[in-house]
Amino acid sequence: MKKTLVLGASDNPQRYSYLAVNRLRSKGHPVVAIAKRKGKVADVDLGTEQIAIPDVDTVTLYLNAKTQQQYYDYILSLHPKRIIFNPGAENPELEKLARTNGIEPMQACTLVMLSTGQY
Repeated sequence: MKKTLVLGASDNPQRYSYLAVNRLRSKGHPVVAIAKRKGKVADVDLGTEQIAIPDVDTVTLYLNAKTQQQYYDYILSLHPKRIIFNPGAENPELEKLARTNGIEPMQACTLVMLSTGQY
């Protein structure tokens, strides 16, 4: 199982980040979720603080490139194996920083990856 940080999570059922948290949990992946405001999705509390998270495998982004900037240092400090840039979250600057820090950047869709067994 791959511990995943969903950055840009939402408790709005119409958001893809909401679906991602649910599907990650249904597949048994441990999930930490950071959102603009507190809430809950499935059994996952949505936090608003940049907390230390040990052993993060994947950061999956649901934030636009401009909003991601405030999280650069935080994301890199977690030392994930990969960062998934979901549609609308593409960011060449963060992709370059990731590569420089030994993190695999992926332009992909977490939901598609989960449904096709590629996660």
